[in-house]
Amino acid sequence: MTDTVSKEIRSRIMSKIKGKDTSPELRLRKELWRIGYRYKKDYKSGPYRIDVAFPRAKLAIMVDGCFWHACPRHFKMPKSNKRYWIKKIGDNRKRDNKFNNFMRVGGWMVIRLWEHDINNNLAGCMKRIKSEYTNLCT
Repeated sequence: MTDTVSKEIRSRIMSKIKGKDTSPELRLRKELWRIGYRYKKDYKSGPYRIDVAFPRAKLAIMVDGCFWHACPRHFKMPKSNKRYWIKKIGDNRKRDNKFNNFMRVGGWMVIRLWEHDINNNLAGCMKRIKSEYTNLCT
């Protein structure tokens, strides 16, 4: 099935999709700040960018959108342009794995949080972060 809008309009629509400072990221960072955790946002490490980083502890937190990272609970493959989306989502997952490996080789601990977990269970996400942070700092 072909796209229902022109390439120019589709490009404009796609350019508005945020890659950083998403609602789940902002919610997580606000809560971290509220409880006294100081972090770096969009922290650069090699060719990658960490959503929320604790450089001294070498703790990287990545906030994964359910659609863009193919959440097993919520991801639904679009019905149109399937070949494009299969490749796009597959490439995103491969990049996530490369990131995880790169960070681990560099001695970092990576926590990946799903968008739905931040939205529905922020307390659980905070507990996990606090636990890992405490383990890495002691």
